[in-house]
Amino acid sequence: MAKTRLRHLDLFIFLPYLFLCILGVIMVYSASANIGLQNGGSPKSYLIKQIIFVLISLVLVFGTTAFNIKKLRNQTFLRWIGYVFIGVLISLLAIGQTVNGAAGWIHIGGINIQPAEFAKFYLVLLVADAIDRNQDTMISSPKGWWQPLKKPLLICLAMLLLILFQPDVGGAAINFMIVFVMLMASGISWKRGVTYLLGFVVFAYAVMMFVLVPMSNSGHFHYYQLARITAFVNPFKHAQGVGQQLVNSFYAISNGGLFGSGLGNSIQKTGYLPEPNTDFIMAIMTEELGALVTVVVMAILALIIFRTVLIGIRSNSPYQSLICYGIATYLTIQALFNMGGVVGLLPITGVTFPFISYGGSSMMTLSLCLGLVLNISGRQRLERQGYQVAANE
Repeated sequence: MAKTRLRHLDLFIFLPYLFLCILGVIMVYSASANIGLQNGGSPKSYLIKQIIFVLISLVLVFGTTAFNIKKLRNQTFLRWIGYVFIGVLISLLAIGQTVNGAAGWIHIGGINIQPAEFAKFYLVLLVADAIDRNQDTMISSPKGWWQPLKKPLLICLAMLLLILFQPDVGGAAINFMIVFVMLMASGISWKRGVTYLLGFVVFAYAVMMFVLVPMSNSGHFHYYQLARITAFVNPFKHAQGVGQQLVNSFYAISNGGLFGSGLGNSIQKTGYLPEPNTDFIMAIMTEELGALVTVVVMAILALIIFRTVLIGIRSNSPYQSLICYGIATYLTIQALFNMGGVVGLLPITGVTFPFISYGGSSMMTLSLCLGLVLNISGRQRLERQGYQVAANE
């Protein structure tokens, strides 16, 4: 059955995924060649690593597509994996490798691994399984939906807080939205859920504008995340300091126009724009290839997201549907956070753009997620062709 699912691979997801990965390799090389030289290494150092990440990710996609997803539903396994994540995240607060102000990295042999990225894949599995197992109890329980989901949600809460304390606000926000959307998709009152979410957004915005920004502007606090908020509120006022990243991102987008200055011809990547191969790779892409190509890239990613949601809607299994909705949320929020930071609509959070930015942890996590979607899509295709797909296959 696994081989049959691979033969029925959903090309509406796999081909766009492959295209974005190839384009990502090209853009990582273009954006990082100068960094490699400045660091005294080879201009191809990041290129070679990214190619390795993509090849590993392709193996993960095919492996997850062929995998028996029932084996991912062992409650003991899920619970202990959660404990391991919590232990790792706690240890990172003390001994984690600090990158861009966040102590959320494990450094192994020249490669940085970010556990907060893999947590997204784990939380999708944990929450989908918990909701599916307790759906009837959630409706009938006199104590509401919280009681039957208490244990898995406490694991989620612990992980979110530990990621936030690193501090990785972008990672914590994405993980929160994954859990939130999956809970809303389970049948919990949307009115109550949206009220809670809007209340949280308004509260967070008020704290940012009336507490954190004045604290940062006072000069008494030099916290890394506060500097990003200050840059978001008024980047040109701080163009020589904390606002430099965003201002140079604007320059890159302006230089590119509709059609770009040509591949490899970016000015901003030559020392003006930090992290051109990760956080700001979409600004470099716009400068070199133009705004039209950036729109096409976002449309291709939107196709993957739309297809993922459609597969979730078509599924007869609540578990499989919730997985699709969680993964679609992951892709959507991650892309919005990255592009929002690049164009100044959101504070810069250090979130990468899916499949395009340099990074092994992000690429492998995204590929594991898409492999699950392809697995579910393959099952649906076989069922439409008359195959009886057993739950344990």
